[in-house]
Amino acid sequence: MKKLPIGIDNFKEMITENHCYVDKTDLIHQIISQGKYYFLSRPRRFGKSLLIDTIAEAFQGKKELFSGLFIENSWDWDEKYPVIHIDLAESVIKSPDRLDQRLHRILAIKAEQAGFTLTCSHVDDCFEELIQKLYHKNNRRVVVLVDEYDKPILDNITDPETACELRDGLRNFYSVLKAQGAYLKFVMLTGVSKFSKVSLFSGLNNLEDITLDPQFGTLCGYTHKELETVFQEHIKGLDLDKIRQWYDGYNFLSESVYNPFDVLLYLKKRIFMPYWFETGTPTFLIRLLAEKKLFIPDLEHLIAGEELLGSFDIDFIEPAPLLFQTGYLTIKEKEHLFDHEYVYHLGFPNHEVKKSLTGSILHLLINDIRPLKTGQTTLLKIFKSDRLDELKELFHSFFASIPHDWYRKKDMAGYEGYYCSIVYCYFTALGLDVRAEETTNHGQLDMAVLFNENAYIFEFKVNELTQPSRALDQIKEKKYHEKYTGRDIYLIGIEFSKNDRNITCFEWEKV
Repeated sequence: MKKLPIGIDNFKEMITENHCYVDKTDLIHQIISQGKYYFLSRPRRFGKSLLIDTIAEAFQGKKELFSGLFIENSWDWDEKYPVIHIDLAESVIKSPDRLDQRLHRILAIKAEQAGFTLTCSHVDDCFEELIQKLYHKNNRRVVVLVDEYDKPILDNITDPETACELRDGLRNFYSVLKAQGAYLKFVMLTGVSKFSKVSLFSGLNNLEDITLDPQFGTLCGYTHKELETVFQEHIKGLDLDKIRQWYDGYNFLSESVYNPFDVLLYLKKRIFMPYWFETGTPTFLIRLLAEKKLFIPDLEHLIAGEELLGSFDIDFIEPAPLLFQTGYLTIKEKEHLFDHEYVYHLGFPNHEVKKSLTGSILHLLINDIRPLKTGQTTLLKIFKSDRLDELKELFHSFFASIPHDWYRKKDMAGYEGYYCSIVYCYFTALGLDVRAEETTNHGQLDMAVLFNENAYIFEFKVNELTQPSRALDQIKEKKYHEKYTGRDIYLIGIEFSKNDRNITCFEWEKV
């Protein structure tokens, strides 16, 4: 077990407190040996800052920090390089002027530490001047590391005009790196999102994107083997299956990884909580899902092409790439179509994200979370006692509690997936095992809820949007329930009216 002597932000402090260090320096050495310009996208609090700091310390020749790690005997510690470390995560930037001020300050501090003063006035020119002066002063090429390169844009994503201005300013700034290639040893940019090359990286089109490179899929995050070995002393007596269910499941076309922020806080507190989710409410993302009128159960089965998954832009934001890059969905399967064409099947990475995100979506869909909270105990009692007649009353009351003015303002009544999405989120937000749009031999069932040894099979219909038929009859005709043979099975058909804004028919029977 190694103590990490680089304690700066919360993530590093948690690692230090747990007296553990997961050794990723073999992958770091491989990256540096293979190329020069890199880009890596990972969700927030996934260890990007720790990665950047580790690379910086290695290039500065601080061998004492790497005792016992892979890179200790695989690195030339006599070769020390000047490092420009730009961290845009430390402040909220709301204007182009503030961005220039922030970048000027970062560059000026680095110049002062090196013993000289920058003379240029424009921030792009200052960046170029700093690189060249560090090169000549040290007679060594310069390492440039940018952490959270996209944060100024994401902080203003709800203000497209400002976001575009900041994007343009960052594009000009980062373009300096390509022009100064002769003076550079290594360059790496990390962030949450990947903006299109045309919009942000047009001046730096030589970056190698390793976000979905299988070689480096476990660069950030913990594999299950790392959890079992590095944290061996900390996981004794703990339920590893439940830890995996809550915090594992992120897939970057390699072995799945645990969210490191979650793991460290769980090992400290020993309570299962949505630690990562609670560090940032995805308000903009949830509003985007509502505006696109996305059928929320489809989040378990979204499909995205490589071009869609790879990037987006401020004036063309689609849910799939944003959900993936921000960590709310992950890759479940990469499917080959033909030649070099692939599609990605996306889904929730784990229990934490599914439960928390659908709870937040539900809040937006109904504009009031109180009906959910008051119904939790009732719902569980109904399931435990098999009194499903009371389920109709519970949901009828739930929909009746949504103000009619809310439908009018949000145009929700005409949203075909609205009612089904609410019921789906109602169950998932409680942390129940919900299977949406599952494929059977006879088609796709709308929703299954597994509770104890029981399976509850749901079929939904909106009267004004479908041909007259009973939802319950469709379950039986399609034999959706046969997939769950061996359990006690309950078939539930629910019909809604967008005019009445409530349930018009609720039928159930036990198989």
